[in-house]
Amino acid sequence: MPEKMSNTLPQSIDDVQSMLRDANYVADRSLATILFLSLKMGRPLFLEGEAGVGKTEIAKVLADQLDRPLIRLQCYEGLDVSSAVYEWNYARQMIEIRLAEAANDANKDDLVSEIFSEKFLIKRPLLNALEGSAGKAPVLLIDELDRTDEPFEAYLLEILSDFQVTIPEMGTIKADETPIVIITSNRTREIHDALKRRCLYHWVDYPNAEREKEIIALKVPGADVRLSEQIVEFIQALRKDPNLFKLPGIAESLDWTSALTELNVISLDPDVINDTLGVLLKYQDDITKIQGSEAAEIIHQINQEIDQ
Repeated sequence: MPEKMSNTLPQSIDDVQSMLRDANYVADRSLATILFLSLKMGRPLFLEGEAGVGKTEIAKVLADQLDRPLIRLQCYEGLDVSSAVYEWNYARQMIEIRLAEAANDANKDDLVSEIFSEKFLIKRPLLNALEGSAGKAPVLLIDELDRTDEPFEAYLLEILSDFQVTIPEMGTIKADETPIVIITSNRTREIHDALKRRCLYHWVDYPNAEREKEIIALKVPGADVRLSEQIVEFIQALRKDPNLFKLPGIAESLDWTSALTELNVISLDPDVINDTLGVLLKYQDDITKIQGSEAAEIIHQINQEIDQ
């Protein structure tokens, strides 16, 4: 198991790269640089890119390596304040009111103050993220922000600007220490400029062949070397195809490598590819296009290049 760092933030770009490497995350220098700046400046980091390229993993690695809690807000259409920030426990409030009335102890001002106190407050991820202890502020992952609606995106502005939440019945709750914020987007829609301006930005691209081979070697150490090389070259070829609906990401590369290793495959051939394409490609039109002669032609060219 890799050794964890203390919760002290890395002091250089090299430290960031070492931290990521210790967690088996292979990052290029530009990603390590923007991550270092985000940590140093206390600014949210907005990571954009295709699904499966390792954006979410960054937050998990930071939480693990810095020994901090990870608080994840998974975004979806219709996400609102009651699901993301807080809501009142209305059932308990009603019981409290009924008990006060039954005891003939229903002083209005006292009762209002009581039922709108913290013990009736249900805290959701964003509010929990503001309550980290000194020196151990959590890592807040706001995952797939592009899935939400624009009104919720606008609500985030107060949190990302001042790291505070205003609850009308209680007042403003402000973070004693700024959480580490990672925001991801698969770019299914554009995020508003006002929110992006509050963040540092990085586009997480598909890895080149050499980096992808390194990732596979770290994540699936039991894979045959030649098989791994064939897998990477095959996937790199697919990513150049403009007619595919969804290009395979790193997650799919690792899944396919693991699956083929489980099947004791040591070399790709057209039959193996045809039988296992459902691990790599997730749309039937894409599978139909690649199966058969297309897969055979790609692997033939790859084998010629490898054997040269």
